[in-house]
Amino acid sequence: MANEVIQINDLKFREYIDSEQIQKRIIALSKEIDAALTGKEAIFLGLLNGCFIFMADLIRNCQSDQEVKFIKLSSYEGKESTGKIVSSGSLGSELNNRHIVIVEDIIDSGLTMNWITQKLADLGVASIRIVTLLLKPDALEFPLKIDHVGFEIPNNFVVGYGLDYNGKGRNLKSIYTLIEN
Repeated sequence: MANEVIQINDLKFREYIDSEQIQKRIIALSKEIDAALTGKEAIFLGLLNGCFIFMADLIRNCQSDQEVKFIKLSSYEGKESTGKIVSSGSLGSELNNRHIVIVEDIIDSGLTMNWITQKLADLGVASIRIVTLLLKPDALEFPLKIDHVGFEIPNNFVVGYGLDYNGKGRNLKSIYTLIEN
């Protein structure tokens, strides 16, 4: 439903990107990634928790040879970044000399992406590509080469399609933006 309003916990959100737009863009992104990976076997590295829905849809549409790995990283509490990365999981030597596609749900400040790309470079990976469903260019604080972007959005708080507000809203098929009071 266009402009549907929902409530999660104490906040109200309005539909911003509907599920049909998301799926069309994922198909286009998968074709871009396949073209970039021609002749290469890649490891798709998903950054949990937010990427899981996006990554599942993305890899189902990619035709390139691939493996899948996840690492849990977080830097948010509620609607705000803490400025610190908390990691659950490890990146091991099996990534050495491998082509890595980092899959992220949203890049805003770039703190998490900057951290993970440095860790991967230290492991001696062959290449790194970054794909994100959402990018907030006005919020970027780190210089990043982002290879594949689903949608550029303003610096607003969003939920749905894997993104949450205090653990809720990940299951929504569309992406919703916060309605400011």
